[in-house]
Amino acid sequence: MIGRAKSGAEPACTSAANRLLGSAWILAPAIAAVVALSIPASVHPAVAAEVNAHGAPHPVGFADIAAKVKSAVIGVRVKVENAESQLADQDLPFPPGSPFYKFFGTPDQNPQKRRFGTALGSGFFVSSDGYAVTNNHVVENGRNFEITTDDGKTYAAKVIGTDSKTDVALIKVDGHNDFPYVRFSSSEPRVGDWVLAVGNPFGLGGTVTAGIVSARGRDIGAGSFDDFIQIDAPVNKGNSGGPTFDVQGEVIGVNAAIFSPSGGFIGIAFAIPAETVKLVVEQLKEKGSIIRGWLGVQIQTVTPEIAESLGLKKAEGALVAEPQPGTPAMKAGIKSGDIISSVNDQPVKDSRDLARKIAGMPPGTSIKLGTLRNGQPKTLTVTLGELPNTPARAESRQQPSERPNAPSEETGLGLSLAPARKVAGAGSLGVVVTQVDPGGHAADSGLDAGDVILEVGGKPVNTPTDVRNAVNEARGHAKHTVLLRVKTGQNTRFVAVPIG
Repeated sequence: MIGRAKSGAEPACTSAANRLLGSAWILAPAIAAVVALSIPASVHPAVAAEVNAHGAPHPVGFADIAAKVKSAVIGVRVKVENAESQLADQDLPFPPGSPFYKFFGTPDQNPQKRRFGTALGSGFFVSSDGYAVTNNHVVENGRNFEITTDDGKTYAAKVIGTDSKTDVALIKVDGHNDFPYVRFSSSEPRVGDWVLAVGNPFGLGGTVTAGIVSARGRDIGAGSFDDFIQIDAPVNKGNSGGPTFDVQGEVIGVNAAIFSPSGGFIGIAFAIPAETVKLVVEQLKEKGSIIRGWLGVQIQTVTPEIAESLGLKKAEGALVAEPQPGTPAMKAGIKSGDIISSVNDQPVKDSRDLARKIAGMPPGTSIKLGTLRNGQPKTLTVTLGELPNTPARAESRQQPSERPNAPSEETGLGLSLAPARKVAGAGSLGVVVTQVDPGGHAADSGLDAGDVILEVGGKPVNTPTDVRNAVNEARGHAKHTVLLRVKTGQNTRFVAVPIG
Protein backbone atom coordinates (compact mmCIF):
# COMPACT_ATOMS: atom_id res chain seq x y z
CA MET A 1 0.00 0.00 0.00
CA ILE A 2 1.41 3.42 -0.88
CA GLY A 3 2.65 5.14 2.27
CA ARG A 4 3.67 1.84 3.92
CA ALA A 5 7.40 1.58 3.36
CA LYS A 6 7.68 -1.68 5.27
CA SER A 7 5.35 -3.81 3.20
CA GLY A 8 5.07 -2.01 -0.16
CA ALA A 9 2.09 -2.09 -2.49
CA GLU A 10 -0.37 -4.96 -2.12
CA PRO A 11 -0.05 -7.46 -4.98
CA ALA A 12 -3.82 -8.02 -5.26
CA CYS A 13 -4.55 -4.34 -5.43
CA THR A 14 -1.77 -3.71 -7.91
CA SER A 15 -3.02 -6.48 -10.17
CA ALA A 16 -6.59 -5.23 -9.88
CA ALA A 17 -5.52 -1.72 -10.81
CA ASN A 18 -3.41 -2.99 -13.69
CA ARG A 19 -6.33 -4.95 -15.05
CA LEU A 20 -8.47 -1.82 -14.83
CA LEU A 21 -5.90 0.24 -16.74
CA GLY A 22 -5.00 -2.40 -19.30
CA SER A 23 -1.95 -3.71 -17.39
CA ALA A 24 -0.26 -0.31 -17.37
CA TRP A 25 -0.26 2.77 -15.17
CA ILE A 26 -1.46 5.66 -17.34
CA LEU A 27 -0.53 9.23 -16.47
CA ALA A 28 -2.90 11.90 -17.75
CA PRO A 29 -1.21 14.95 -19.32
CA ALA A 30 -1.44 18.25 -17.52
CA ILE A 31 -4.29 20.44 -18.73
CA ALA A 32 -4.02 24.22 -18.64
CA ALA A 33 -6.90 26.01 -16.88
CA VAL A 34 -8.31 29.47 -17.48
CA VAL A 35 -8.94 31.23 -14.17
CA ALA A 36 -11.43 34.06 -13.81
CA LEU A 37 -10.12 37.31 -12.33
CA SER A 38 -13.09 37.62 -9.99
CA ILE A 39 -15.04 35.18 -7.86
CA PRO A 40 -18.61 34.54 -9.07
CA ALA A 41 -21.35 35.21 -6.55
CA SER A 42 -22.45 31.57 -6.82
CA VAL A 43 -19.16 30.19 -5.50
CA HIS A 44 -19.51 28.50 -2.11
CA PRO A 45 -18.48 30.90 0.72
CA ALA A 46 -15.88 28.45 2.04
CA VAL A 47 -14.24 28.22 -1.36
CA ALA A 48 -14.42 31.97 -1.84
CA ALA A 49 -12.81 32.50 1.54
CA GLU A 50 -9.96 30.20 0.56
CA VAL A 51 -9.39 32.17 -2.63
CA ASN A 52 -9.45 35.55 -0.87
CA ALA A 53 -7.14 34.33 1.88
CA HIS A 54 -4.42 33.65 -0.68
CA GLY A 55 -4.99 36.82 -2.65
CA ALA A 56 -7.08 35.83 -5.67
CA PRO A 57 -6.82 35.03 -8.47
CA HIS A 58 -5.54 31.43 -8.35
CA PRO A 59 -7.00 27.98 -9.08
CA VAL A 60 -9.47 26.95 -6.37
CA GLY A 61 -8.67 23.60 -4.74
CA PHE A 62 -9.43 21.41 -1.75
CA ALA A 63 -5.93 21.01 -0.34
CA ASP A 64 -6.70 22.64 3.03
CA ILE A 65 -9.78 20.47 3.57
CA ALA A 66 -7.92 17.31 2.54
CA ALA A 67 -5.04 18.11 4.89
CA LYS A 68 -7.53 18.65 7.72
CA VAL A 69 -9.39 15.32 7.40
CA LYS A 70 -7.08 12.87 5.64
CA SER A 71 -5.30 11.66 8.78
CA ALA A 72 -8.59 10.40 10.25
CA VAL A 73 -9.33 8.12 7.28
CA ILE A 74 -8.10 4.53 7.48
CA GLY A 75 -7.68 1.48 5.31
CA VAL A 76 -9.46 -1.63 6.62
CA ARG A 77 -7.98 -5.08 5.98
CA VAL A 78 -10.20 -8.09 6.63
CA LYS A 79 -9.20 -11.75 6.64
CA VAL A 80 -12.20 -13.58 5.22
CA GLU A 81 -13.00 -17.25 4.83
CA ASN A 82 -13.67 -18.67 1.37
CA ALA A 83 -12.62 -15.38 -0.17
CA GLU A 84 -13.30 -16.38 -3.77
CA SER A 85 -16.96 -17.26 -3.30
CA GLN A 86 -17.63 -14.37 -0.94
CA LEU A 87 -16.11 -11.67 -3.08
CA ALA A 88 -17.52 -13.01 -6.31
CA ASP A 89 -21.04 -11.86 -5.49
CA GLN A 90 -20.45 -10.16 -2.10
CA ASP A 91 -23.93 -11.18 -0.86
CA LEU A 92 -25.38 -8.21 -2.71
CA PRO A 93 -29.02 -7.27 -2.05
CA PHE A 94 -29.49 -6.62 -5.76
CA PRO A 95 -30.76 -9.17 -8.30
CA PRO A 96 -28.23 -11.05 -10.48
CA GLY A 97 -26.93 -8.85 -13.27
CA SER A 98 -27.96 -5.64 -11.52
CA PRO A 99 -25.68 -2.66 -12.22
CA PHE A 100 -25.74 -1.71 -8.53
CA TYR A 101 -22.64 -2.80 -6.65
CA LYS A 102 -21.24 -2.57 -3.20
CA PHE A 103 -17.56 -1.98 -3.73
CA PHE A 104 -15.21 -4.13 -1.74
CA GLY A 105 -11.57 -5.06 -2.18
CA THR A 106 -10.28 -8.04 -4.13
CA PRO A 107 -8.90 -11.24 -2.57
CA ASP A 108 -5.14 -11.77 -2.47
CA GLN A 109 -3.31 -14.16 -4.82
CA ASN A 110 -5.10 -17.31 -5.99
CA PRO A 111 -7.98 -17.38 -3.47
CA GLN A 112 -9.33 -20.60 -5.02
CA LYS A 113 -6.27 -22.39 -3.65
CA ARG A 114 -6.61 -20.89 -0.18
CA ARG A 115 -9.15 -21.32 2.54
CA PHE A 116 -8.70 -17.71 3.60
CA GLY A 117 -8.22 -14.50 1.63
CA THR A 118 -7.78 -10.82 2.38
CA ALA A 119 -10.10 -8.03 1.30
CA LEU A 120 -9.68 -4.28 1.64
CA GLY A 121 -12.07 -1.47 2.51
CA SER A 122 -12.04 1.99 4.07
CA GLY A 123 -13.17 3.65 7.28
CA PHE A 124 -12.63 6.65 9.53
CA PHE A 125 -12.10 7.43 13.21
CA VAL A 126 -14.99 9.09 15.05
CA SER A 127 -13.22 9.42 18.42
CA SER A 128 -9.66 9.74 19.68
CA ASP A 129 -9.87 6.44 21.60
CA GLY A 130 -10.03 4.33 18.44
CA TYR A 131 -13.69 3.97 17.48
CA ALA A 132 -14.03 3.88 13.69
CA VAL A 133 -16.87 3.51 11.18
CA THR A 134 -16.92 1.31 8.09
CA ASN A 135 -19.49 -0.72 6.13
CA ASN A 136 -21.08 -3.90 7.42
CA HIS A 137 -20.29 -5.60 4.11
CA VAL A 138 -16.59 -4.79 4.60
CA VAL A 139 -16.30 -6.71 7.90
CA GLU A 140 -19.03 -9.28 7.32
CA ASN A 141 -17.74 -12.86 7.62
CA GLY A 142 -14.32 -11.56 8.66
CA ARG A 143 -12.03 -13.54 10.96
CA ASN A 144 -9.34 -10.97 11.69
CA PHE A 145 -9.30 -7.21 11.26
CA GLU A 146 -6.60 -4.56 11.07
CA ILE A 147 -6.50 -0.93 10.08
CA THR A 148 -3.82 1.18 8.45
CA THR A 149 -3.60 4.88 9.21
CA ASP A 150 -2.56 7.61 6.80
CA ASP A 151 1.00 7.62 8.20
CA GLY A 152 1.42 3.91 7.37
CA LYS A 153 1.02 2.46 10.87
CA THR A 154 -0.96 -0.75 11.29
CA TYR A 155 -3.14 -1.71 14.26
CA ALA A 156 -5.26 -4.72 15.18
CA ALA A 157 -8.98 -3.95 15.38
CA LYS A 158 -12.14 -5.61 16.64
CA VAL A 159 -15.78 -5.35 15.61
CA ILE A 160 -17.99 -3.67 18.20
CA GLY A 161 -21.24 -4.16 16.31
CA THR A 162 -22.81 -4.21 12.86
CA ASP A 163 -26.13 -3.33 11.27
CA SER A 164 -26.88 -5.09 7.99
CA LYS A 165 -30.05 -3.09 7.36
CA THR A 166 -28.12 0.19 6.99
CA ASP A 167 -24.77 -1.42 6.06
CA VAL A 168 -22.94 0.28 8.95
CA ALA A 169 -20.31 -1.26 11.23
CA LEU A 170 -18.42 0.09 14.24
CA ILE A 171 -14.88 -1.17 14.87
CA LYS A 172 -12.28 -0.23 17.49
CA VAL A 173 -8.54 -0.11 18.03
CA ASP A 174 -7.68 -0.59 21.71
CA GLY A 175 -4.84 0.86 23.72
CA HIS A 176 -4.59 4.32 22.15
CA ASN A 177 -6.18 7.68 22.91
CA ASP A 178 -4.55 10.00 20.42
CA PHE A 179 -6.08 9.10 17.07
CA PRO A 180 -7.15 12.02 14.84
CA TYR A 181 -10.90 11.88 14.19
CA VAL A 182 -13.66 13.65 12.30
CA ARG A 183 -17.20 14.68 13.18
CA PHE A 184 -20.53 14.09 11.51
CA SER A 185 -22.19 17.09 9.92
CA SER A 186 -25.24 18.45 11.74
CA SER A 187 -26.73 19.93 8.57
CA GLU A 188 -28.13 18.13 5.55
CA PRO A 189 -26.23 18.49 2.28
CA ARG A 190 -27.93 20.20 -0.64
CA VAL A 191 -27.97 18.98 -4.20
CA GLY A 192 -25.06 20.75 -5.89
CA ASP A 193 -22.88 21.09 -2.77
CA TRP A 194 -19.19 20.27 -3.16
CA VAL A 195 -18.07 17.00 -1.53
CA LEU A 196 -14.78 15.13 -1.04
CA ALA A 197 -14.49 11.35 -0.83
CA VAL A 198 -11.42 9.94 0.94
CA GLY A 199 -10.63 6.26 1.05
CA ASN A 200 -8.59 3.23 0.13
CA PRO A 201 -9.40 2.39 -3.52
CA PHE A 202 -7.59 -0.72 -4.77
CA GLY A 203 -5.57 -0.65 -1.53
CA LEU A 204 -3.75 2.53 -2.54
CA GLY A 205 -4.75 4.33 0.66
CA GLY A 206 -5.33 8.02 1.40
CA THR A 207 -6.93 8.85 -1.96
CA VAL A 208 -8.91 12.10 -2.21
CA THR A 209 -11.50 12.74 -4.93
CA ALA A 210 -13.97 15.61 -5.37
CA GLY A 211 -17.44 16.06 -6.82
CA ILE A 212 -20.89 17.31 -5.92
CA VAL A 213 -24.07 15.99 -4.34
CA SER A 214 -26.04 14.77 -7.36
CA ALA A 215 -29.30 13.76 -5.63
CA ARG A 216 -30.87 12.93 -2.26
CA GLY A 217 -33.15 10.18 -1.02
CA ARG A 218 -32.12 7.52 -3.53
CA ASP A 219 -33.70 4.06 -3.27
CA ILE A 220 -31.41 1.47 -4.89
CA GLY A 221 -33.27 -1.61 -3.70
CA ALA A 222 -30.84 -2.47 -0.91
CA GLY A 223 -33.46 -2.51 1.85
CA SER A 224 -36.41 -0.87 3.58
CA PHE A 225 -34.30 1.99 4.92
CA ASP A 226 -32.75 3.13 1.62
CA ASP A 227 -32.15 6.89 1.73
CA PHE A 228 -28.84 7.28 -0.07
CA ILE A 229 -27.00 10.45 -1.03
CA GLN A 230 -25.91 10.25 -4.67
CA ILE A 231 -22.53 11.82 -5.44
CA ASP A 232 -20.30 12.04 -8.50
CA ALA A 233 -16.93 12.08 -6.72
CA PRO A 234 -14.91 9.17 -8.17
CA VAL A 235 -15.04 6.13 -5.88
CA ASN A 236 -14.04 2.55 -6.67
CA LYS A 237 -13.53 -0.86 -5.13
CA GLY A 238 -11.88 -0.44 -1.76
CA ASN A 239 -13.69 2.85 -1.04
CA SER A 240 -16.44 1.02 0.87
CA GLY A 241 -16.82 2.47 4.35
CA GLY A 242 -14.88 5.61 3.55
CA PRO A 243 -16.27 9.06 4.40
CA THR A 244 -17.69 11.75 2.16
CA PHE A 245 -16.93 15.24 3.49
CA ASP A 246 -18.46 18.66 2.96
CA VAL A 247 -16.26 21.74 2.49
CA GLN A 248 -16.20 22.27 6.26
CA GLY A 249 -14.45 18.92 6.67
CA GLU A 250 -17.43 17.23 8.33
CA VAL A 251 -18.78 13.81 7.33
CA ILE A 252 -22.03 13.95 5.37
CA GLY A 253 -22.10 10.26 4.41
CA VAL A 254 -20.40 6.87 4.28
CA ASN A 255 -19.67 5.46 0.83
CA ALA A 256 -21.48 2.17 0.30
CA ALA A 257 -22.34 1.44 -3.35
CA ILE A 258 -21.86 2.47 -6.95
CA PHE A 259 -23.98 2.17 -10.08
CA SER A 260 -21.91 0.46 -12.73
CA PRO A 261 -23.00 -1.65 -15.72
CA SER A 262 -19.31 -2.42 -16.30
CA GLY A 263 -18.12 -2.85 -12.70
CA GLY A 264 -16.05 0.37 -12.73
CA PHE A 265 -16.89 3.89 -11.63
CA ILE A 266 -19.03 5.82 -14.15
CA GLY A 267 -19.98 8.89 -12.12
CA ILE A 268 -22.72 7.56 -9.83
CA ALA A 269 -21.92 6.59 -6.23
CA PHE A 270 -24.08 6.31 -3.13
CA ALA A 271 -23.37 7.26 0.48
CA ILE A 272 -25.33 6.49 3.65
CA PRO A 273 -26.44 9.83 5.18
CA ALA A 274 -24.55 11.01 8.26
CA GLU A 275 -27.80 11.33 10.24
CA THR A 276 -28.49 7.61 9.78
CA VAL A 277 -24.90 6.58 10.52
CA LYS A 278 -24.73 8.71 13.65
CA LEU A 279 -27.83 7.09 15.18
CA VAL A 280 -26.63 3.58 14.34
CA VAL A 281 -23.14 4.23 15.72
CA GLU A 282 -24.55 5.55 19.00
CA GLN A 283 -26.56 2.34 19.53
CA LEU A 284 -23.73 0.06 18.46
CA LYS A 285 -21.35 1.81 20.85
CA GLU A 286 -23.81 1.60 23.73
CA LYS A 287 -25.44 -1.80 23.14
CA GLY A 288 -23.46 -3.57 20.41
CA SER A 289 -26.62 -4.07 18.35
CA ILE A 290 -29.57 -2.14 16.92
CA ILE A 291 -33.09 -2.24 18.34
CA ARG A 292 -35.83 -0.74 16.18
CA GLY A 293 -39.52 -0.07 16.56
CA TRP A 294 -41.93 -2.34 14.68
CA LEU A 295 -45.50 -2.09 13.42
CA GLY A 296 -45.90 -5.49 11.81
CA VAL A 297 -47.44 -4.58 8.46
CA GLN A 298 -46.66 -5.25 4.83
CA ILE A 299 -46.74 -1.82 3.19
CA GLN A 300 -46.16 -0.26 -0.19
CA THR A 301 -45.96 3.22 -1.66
CA VAL A 302 -49.13 4.80 -3.04
CA THR A 303 -48.39 5.19 -6.75
CA PRO A 304 -50.38 7.47 -9.07
CA GLU A 305 -52.11 4.35 -10.47
CA ILE A 306 -53.08 3.16 -6.99
CA ALA A 307 -54.22 6.67 -6.03
CA GLU A 308 -56.46 6.79 -9.14
CA SER A 309 -57.92 3.37 -8.29
CA LEU A 310 -58.76 4.54 -4.76
CA GLY A 311 -60.08 7.94 -5.83
CA LEU A 312 -57.30 9.87 -4.08
CA LYS A 313 -56.21 13.32 -5.22
CA LYS A 314 -52.53 12.79 -4.33
CA ALA A 315 -50.22 9.79 -4.47
CA GLU A 316 -48.97 10.03 -0.88
CA GLY A 317 -48.72 7.78 2.15
CA ALA A 318 -48.09 4.08 2.75
CA LEU A 319 -50.70 1.52 1.73
CA VAL A 320 -51.18 -1.42 4.10
CA ALA A 321 -51.20 -4.61 2.06
CA GLU A 322 -51.63 -6.82 5.10
CA PRO A 323 -51.25 -6.51 8.89
CA GLN A 324 -49.44 -9.55 10.26
CA PRO A 325 -51.23 -11.64 12.93
CA GLY A 326 -50.39 -10.89 16.55
CA THR A 327 -48.45 -7.70 15.74
CA PRO A 328 -48.88 -4.19 17.17
CA ALA A 329 -50.63 -3.17 13.94
CA MET A 330 -53.20 -5.96 14.19
CA LYS A 331 -53.82 -5.23 17.87
CA ALA A 332 -54.37 -1.53 17.10
CA GLY A 333 -57.00 -2.32 14.44
CA ILE A 334 -55.03 -1.52 11.29
CA LYS A 335 -56.63 -3.23 8.29
CA SER A 336 -55.63 -4.17 4.79
CA GLY A 337 -56.30 -1.25 2.45
CA ASP A 338 -55.67 1.43 5.10
CA ILE A 339 -53.44 4.26 3.99
CA ILE A 340 -51.09 5.52 6.71
CA SER A 341 -50.76 9.25 6.07
CA SER A 342 -49.02 10.51 9.23
CA VAL A 343 -47.07 9.47 12.33
CA ASN A 344 -47.56 11.74 15.35
CA ASP A 345 -48.94 14.42 12.99
CA GLN A 346 -45.83 14.22 10.76
CA PRO A 347 -46.79 13.52 7.12
CA VAL A 348 -45.76 10.17 5.60
CA LYS A 349 -44.50 10.56 2.03
CA ASP A 350 -44.24 6.91 1.08
CA SER A 351 -43.55 3.42 2.44
CA ARG A 352 -39.81 4.05 2.94
CA ASP A 353 -40.57 7.22 4.89
CA LEU A 354 -42.93 5.28 7.18
CA ALA A 355 -40.36 2.49 7.66
CA ARG A 356 -37.67 4.99 8.67
CA LYS A 357 -39.97 6.86 11.04
CA ILE A 358 -41.06 3.68 12.83
CA ALA A 359 -37.56 2.18 12.93
CA GLY A 360 -36.21 5.37 14.49
CA MET A 361 -38.39 4.93 17.58
CA PRO A 362 -37.67 2.52 20.46
CA PRO A 363 -39.97 -0.44 21.14
CA GLY A 364 -42.73 0.39 23.62
CA THR A 365 -43.29 3.87 22.19
CA SER A 366 -46.96 4.85 21.85
CA ILE A 367 -47.66 6.65 18.60
CA LYS A 368 -50.65 8.10 16.75
CA LEU A 369 -51.15 6.98 13.18
CA GLY A 370 -53.24 9.10 10.84
CA THR A 371 -54.97 6.80 8.36
CA LEU A 372 -57.46 6.85 5.50
CA ARG A 373 -59.96 3.98 5.41
CA ASN A 374 -62.36 3.93 2.48
CA GLY A 375 -61.56 7.59 1.96
CA GLN A 376 -62.40 8.57 5.56
CA PRO A 377 -59.75 9.85 8.02
CA LYS A 378 -59.19 7.79 11.15
CA THR A 379 -56.61 8.09 13.96
CA LEU A 380 -55.25 4.95 15.60
CA THR A 381 -52.99 4.60 18.64
CA VAL A 382 -50.27 1.95 18.38
CA THR A 383 -47.67 0.73 20.88
CA LEU A 384 -44.62 -0.30 18.89
CA GLY A 385 -43.00 -3.70 19.24
CA GLU A 386 -39.40 -4.68 18.52
CA LEU A 387 -38.36 -5.33 14.94
CA PRO A 388 -37.36 -9.02 14.61
CA ASN A 389 -33.78 -9.59 13.51
CA THR A 390 -34.75 -12.39 11.13
CA PRO A 391 -37.60 -11.65 8.72
CA ALA A 392 -40.07 -14.36 7.79
CA ARG A 393 -39.00 -16.46 4.84
CA ALA A 394 -41.01 -15.96 1.69
CA GLU A 395 -42.73 -18.97 0.18
CA SER A 396 -42.93 -19.78 -3.50
CA ARG A 397 -45.95 -18.95 -5.61
CA GLN A 398 -48.82 -21.42 -5.67
CA GLN A 399 -48.43 -23.55 -8.76
CA PRO A 400 -51.45 -23.78 -11.06
CA SER A 401 -50.68 -27.48 -11.48
CA GLU A 402 -51.72 -27.98 -7.86
CA ARG A 403 -55.31 -27.72 -9.13
CA PRO A 404 -55.16 -29.67 -12.38
CA ASN A 405 -58.92 -30.18 -12.58
CA ALA A 406 -59.85 -26.54 -11.99
CA PRO A 407 -61.32 -24.69 -15.01
CA SER A 408 -59.32 -21.69 -16.27
CA GLU A 409 -61.16 -18.54 -17.34
CA GLU A 410 -60.10 -15.27 -18.99
CA THR A 411 -61.34 -12.14 -17.22
CA GLY A 412 -60.38 -9.32 -19.61
CA LEU A 413 -57.23 -8.35 -17.63
CA GLY A 414 -54.81 -10.28 -19.79
CA LEU A 415 -54.68 -13.27 -17.47
CA SER A 416 -56.47 -16.57 -16.87
CA LEU A 417 -57.77 -17.60 -13.45
CA ALA A 418 -58.97 -20.62 -11.54
CA PRO A 419 -60.31 -20.98 -7.97
CA ALA A 420 -57.43 -21.23 -5.50
CA ARG A 421 -56.91 -23.99 -2.95
CA LYS A 422 -58.53 -23.36 0.40
CA VAL A 423 -56.00 -22.14 2.94
CA ALA A 424 -56.71 -22.85 6.61
CA GLY A 425 -57.71 -19.68 8.43
CA ALA A 426 -57.88 -17.57 5.27
CA GLY A 427 -60.70 -15.05 5.19
CA SER A 428 -60.85 -15.21 1.42
CA LEU A 429 -60.00 -18.16 -0.80
CA GLY A 430 -59.02 -16.02 -3.75
CA VAL A 431 -58.35 -17.09 -7.32
CA VAL A 432 -55.03 -18.32 -8.66
CA VAL A 433 -53.46 -16.89 -11.82
CA THR A 434 -52.95 -19.80 -14.21
CA GLN A 435 -51.61 -17.90 -17.21
CA VAL A 436 -50.56 -14.33 -18.05
CA ASP A 437 -50.59 -12.78 -21.51
CA PRO A 438 -47.00 -11.49 -21.89
CA GLY A 439 -48.24 -8.52 -23.91
CA GLY A 440 -51.15 -7.63 -21.61
CA HIS A 441 -51.69 -5.10 -18.84
CA ALA A 442 -51.46 -7.74 -16.09
CA ALA A 443 -47.95 -8.72 -17.18
CA ASP A 444 -46.91 -5.06 -17.35
CA SER A 445 -48.20 -4.65 -13.79
CA GLY A 446 -46.00 -7.49 -12.51
CA LEU A 447 -48.52 -10.32 -12.15
CA ASP A 448 -47.32 -13.85 -12.81
CA ALA A 449 -48.70 -17.38 -12.92
CA GLY A 450 -49.12 -18.72 -9.39
CA ASP A 451 -50.10 -15.38 -7.85
CA VAL A 452 -53.34 -15.49 -5.87
CA ILE A 453 -55.80 -12.58 -6.23
CA LEU A 454 -57.62 -12.01 -2.94
CA GLU A 455 -59.55 -8.81 -3.68
CA VAL A 456 -60.54 -6.73 -6.69
CA GLY A 457 -61.68 -3.15 -6.15
CA GLY A 458 -61.81 -3.74 -2.38
CA LYS A 459 -64.12 -6.78 -2.67
CA PRO A 460 -63.09 -10.36 -1.81
CA VAL A 461 -63.08 -12.74 -4.78
CA ASN A 462 -63.36 -16.52 -4.79
CA THR A 463 -64.12 -17.29 -8.44
CA PRO A 464 -63.11 -15.90 -11.82
CA THR A 465 -66.68 -14.64 -12.17
CA ASP A 466 -66.21 -12.51 -9.02
CA VAL A 467 -63.13 -10.96 -10.65
CA ARG A 468 -64.95 -10.27 -13.92
CA ASN A 469 -67.89 -8.64 -12.12
CA ALA A 470 -65.60 -6.42 -10.04
CA VAL A 471 -63.69 -5.32 -13.14
CA ASN A 472 -66.93 -4.51 -14.98
CA GLU A 473 -68.13 -2.51 -11.97
CA ALA A 474 -64.92 -0.45 -12.03
CA ARG A 475 -65.43 0.19 -15.74
CA GLY A 476 -68.98 1.29 -15.01
CA HIS A 477 -67.61 3.94 -12.65
CA ALA A 478 -65.35 5.23 -15.47
CA LYS A 479 -62.15 4.11 -13.72
CA HIS A 480 -59.02 3.61 -15.78
CA THR A 481 -57.46 1.09 -13.40
CA VAL A 482 -58.67 -1.53 -10.96
CA LEU A 483 -56.87 -2.33 -7.71
CA LEU A 484 -56.04 -5.98 -7.04
CA ARG A 485 -54.87 -7.34 -3.70
CA VAL A 486 -52.43 -10.10 -4.58
CA LYS A 487 -50.65 -12.73 -2.51
CA THR A 488 -47.31 -14.11 -3.71
CA GLY A 489 -46.10 -16.79 -1.34
CA GLN A 490 -46.06 -15.12 2.06
CA ASN A 491 -46.10 -11.55 0.74
CA THR A 492 -49.21 -9.53 0.00
CA ARG A 493 -49.36 -6.39 -2.13
CA PHE A 494 -51.75 -4.20 -4.10
CA VAL A 495 -51.43 -4.03 -7.89
CA ALA A 496 -53.16 -1.44 -10.07
CA VAL A 497 -54.02 -2.93 -13.47
CA PRO A 498 -55.28 -0.74 -16.38
CA ILE A 499 -58.76 -1.66 -17.63
CA GLY A 500 -59.25 0.97 -20.34
